[in-house]
Amino acid sequence: MNYTKEISEKLNDLLTKNYDAEAGYKLAKDKVDSTRLQNFFEAQQKERYNFGHELKEEIRSFGEEVDKGTSAKGDMHRTWMNIKSTFTSDNEEAILEEAVRGEKTAVEEYNSIISETTLPPSTKNVLTKHRDNILNSLTRVTAMEEIA
Repeated sequence: MNYTKEISEKLNDLLTKNYDAEAGYKLAKDKVDSTRLQNFFEAQQKERYNFGHELKEEIRSFGEEVDKGTSAKGDMHRTWMNIKSTFTSDNEEAILEEAVRGEKTAVEEYNSIISETTLPPSTKNVLTKHRDNILNSLTRVTAMEEIA
């Protein structure tokens, strides 16, 4: 299996999206009053931080450069979460809706890269583990949204 420039770019894009998710979960944690939700968002923030480090290691192991920083799109999404939570009477529900939307998008993005036929086995294993963890958190956040 070849580690192509295209795969490197896709992994760097995924890395940036994990930075975005980490920053989004930090914002979400700061916007809710529920200790249960704060703990959940903090755990998700740490998990995405760890995903970022694993992706960086994978990218570097194939001699490629690692991108740094969040994306403009992610910054805009967090701004929207901030505005939405400020003007919504039930901000925890609004934040949970955004978390569900973000996790669904993340699963789609991971699946898209996992389906690459030229993906090295080590990369596929890392991405599959991340995707499965995101699916688990999606189930949990969806359940919390239904309770809220």
